[in-house]
Amino acid sequence: MSEGYAIELYFDPALENQVLKAWNVFARRQISTKLINTESRPHITLFSTSFFDSTRLESVIKNFVSKQEPISISFSTIGTFSSDNNVLFLSPTPSLSLLQLQSQLCDMLKKESVEIGEDYRVDSWVPFCPVALDVPKSRMAEAFSVLRDLKLPVNGYGMEIGLVEFSPVREVFSFPLGNTLES
Repeated sequence: MSEGYAIELYFDPALENQVLKAWNVFARRQISTKLINTESRPHITLFSTSFFDSTRLESVIKNFVSKQEPISISFSTIGTFSSDNNVLFLSPTPSLSLLQLQSQLCDMLKKESVEIGEDYRVDSWVPFCPVALDVPKSRMAEAFSVLRDLKLPVNGYGMEIGLVEFSPVREVFSFPLGNTLES
């Protein structure tokens, strides 16, 4: 049974590899392996919900994505949320193009009668790329140290948008930004 769905922004191969390096260091040091174990892919979540009619919305999302251009991403800070999940993340500089992409996506979903939860509304969405989940509290300082070794900023591009079902993560579909409407 699915826990939910997420629409994710994926990166160019070089940026994706930088994030995967951090995931692998966390795994080797046995700090966190959840992202690898759930077969996730480095991403920024643009929207998430418990129910999503992927069959009905696939062509709508494909059309939306085809009209977008790749987005410059600069991960400039590291952070954590004050929750029991002990999530560590890279935070992108919130560029106008990234904020507009997420806002326009949610506007398009609203027109399709998809409810937008509080976390994904324009005035409350926080863009982030998870790098470690469920980090033991006793190892948080070590985990932050790993992230400091990344030598921020780490730059690249958002190149693709995909829908995943979780958990474990299973990609339902994905489309490159600026994709033509062929197929």
